[in-house]
Amino acid sequence: MIIIENVGSDEPDPPHRRRLLQTALWAVLLVLLVLIYGSHAPLIALTKAGGHVPFSPSSCVVLIEFIKLLLSLCTVLATGNVRALWASVSWMAAAPYAMPALFYAFNNNLVVVMQAYMDPSSFQVLSNLKIASTALLYTSCLGRRLRPTQWLALGFLMGAGVCHSYSSLDPEDQDGEGEREVHITTWGLLMVLAYCIVSGLAAVYTERVLKTQHLPLSLQNSFLYTFGVGINLASNVYSSSGERAFLEGYSAAVWVIVAGQAANGLLMSVVMKHGSGITRLFVISSAMLVNSVLSWGLLGLRLTPFFLLPVLMIGVAVHLYYR
Repeated sequence: MIIIENVGSDEPDPPHRRRLLQTALWAVLLVLLVLIYGSHAPLIALTKAGGHVPFSPSSCVVLIEFIKLLLSLCTVLATGNVRALWASVSWMAAAPYAMPALFYAFNNNLVVVMQAYMDPSSFQVLSNLKIASTALLYTSCLGRRLRPTQWLALGFLMGAGVCHSYSSLDPEDQDGEGEREVHITTWGLLMVLAYCIVSGLAAVYTERVLKTQHLPLSLQNSFLYTFGVGINLASNVYSSSGERAFLEGYSAAVWVIVAGQAANGLLMSVVMKHGSGITRLFVISSAMLVNSVLSWGLLGLRLTPFFLLPVLMIGVAVHLYYR
């Protein structure tokens, strides 16, 4: 008797298996980003004492940048062939990363300062204005074209933010009791506008640099965070003036913020290198929902059934953009 074996017939072929694995890893990465991004503002609100954050925002940013730099350098060393990598490096290759480092340093400090001028949910909702600024810069500066349905999808993202702003929070809870009050001042609005414009510029510029340079991502991150540490450390020295110790006011919640934002930066660089700035917009919009749930659970803000409307709109936007 001759037995003919059909080797591998019951298993997917290796390319198909690799695609499934890549899709699964990409999904996990995006979910982690949404959770980390959405928890940022509520965690900052939890650290407040008397309406003010008890730690130095600039020292927090320095620590975040330093951790990202340290992890990036460790990754470079772990990949091996370090001599060949550094031999191919020049100041001309590293210099472009100074600009996004300046952008990110500005926004990382601004996002903490803004918490004194608005509640966490208002910040998360209004920061979705970066959808418009990033999309416009994405098409004009990178020369990318979006289909009409993709523009419609981005419109749904903006609409989800508006619906969330006006209907997802119960007005009965807006009674002025500290963190439960939903509010924003004129200064807060101006800061949000500046934050969104700078965020769009940083995203578009960083994506262009990461994709045009044929270098390992860990090495590119090392350049970016080296500038980030230097710029933010100088900012911390300038702003502190010896009035507060570097780690003064740090609690367990602050260290969670530091670790989360360090992971957020490293994961987002993967999105910018292998995805696009538009994917980042979907992460930000989805994080708005996580922010609301955490604000409800941790800060006492009450959600209404209308909260489901922005959830539905974001789902429609994802379908329209990626179909």
